[in-house]
Amino acid sequence: MVIANLISYVLVLLGALNWGLFGIFNFNLVSAIFMGPRAVGSIIIYSLITLAAIWLIISPIITNGALKLRGNRVVREG
Repeated sequence: MVIANLISYVLVLLGALNWGLFGIFNFNLVSAIFMGPRAVGSIIIYSLITLAAIWLIISPIITNGALKLRGNRVVREG
């Protein structure tokens, strides 16, 4: 679950960066990379960002309010 949370954060940050660039400079980064807003690559990236955002909404509900970004490591002494 930690890996899913980290990947989701990265994707949501990419989406936020894209929205910021679009709002400030009218430049769509994803569309520029994939040569159009309705290109297959753009649709896949937009869908992954949407799923990542939904995951970040649902994940704390599943884990009783905890959004884990680190694993539980047990340190053994001795």
